[in-house]
Amino acid sequence: MAHVIAIAGKGGVGKTTLTGLIIQYLAEKGRGPILAVDADANSNLNEVLGMELEATLGDIREEVARAEMSKENPIPAGMTKADYMEFKFDDALIENDDYDLLVMGRTQGKGCYCFVNGLLQAQLAKLQKNYPYIIVDNEAGMEHISRGVLPSMQTAILVSDCSRRGVQAVGRIAELIKECDMHPKQVGLIINRAPGGVLNAGTKEEIEKQGLTLLGIVPQDETVYDFDCDGTPIVKLPEDSPVRKAIRDIVDKLEL
Repeated sequence: MAHVIAIAGKGGVGKTTLTGLIIQYLAEKGRGPILAVDADANSNLNEVLGMELEATLGDIREEVARAEMSKENPIPAGMTKADYMEFKFDDALIENDDYDLLVMGRTQGKGCYCFVNGLLQAQLAKLQKNYPYIIVDNEAGMEHISRGVLPSMQTAILVSDCSRRGVQAVGRIAELIKECDMHPKQVGLIINRAPGGVLNAGTKEEIEKQGLTLLGIVPQDETVYDFDCDGTPIVKLPEDSPVRKAIRDIVDKLEL
């Protein structure tokens, strides 16, 4: 059974960047193969990892939904839609030497993501036996936790910036984890983009008020900003990057 690491927090705090660096460090430590899961409808974990994205679960669902109305039905004669969809799901798994990537994506147009959430849940249940670690970059908020999309959760990493609102948001996620009876072995907080790698008194006070365990602090680093602007994968940060060092220190503290 895979050790599932779920990474969650409000939008815009750098969850995906930290997810990519955690995946990279675990792979460097020989903990692979790792299944990296982009469970955000606005997917970009592949860009952080420097992997080419060919298809998402949402793309495949849309292809099958349009198949019956297409002049040239892509589904072979004698094959059911369910079987064809399962066959195509293999294309959605992007393979690398040390980690593979599965991207949820989204459906087109209006409507909720219930169907693609269900697809993701089914694929995780099927794949979890093949990997010692599954690392899930969750969408902003709490949907994948509240809907029970994850097969289990051994480690929950909550990510916030230095703002009180960010810490309050992850405090609510921590409470939801308890309410949903997920029972992870460890739940901890990473503060990202801290100026000088230091927290001010107000942030410390809010962390204590929310009853959160601080795993570590990742400093603000202009190199990360430059990489994002240039479209360079974050996993190509130099070895001496303060952000990479902070992630290494945090991961080494975890019971993985």
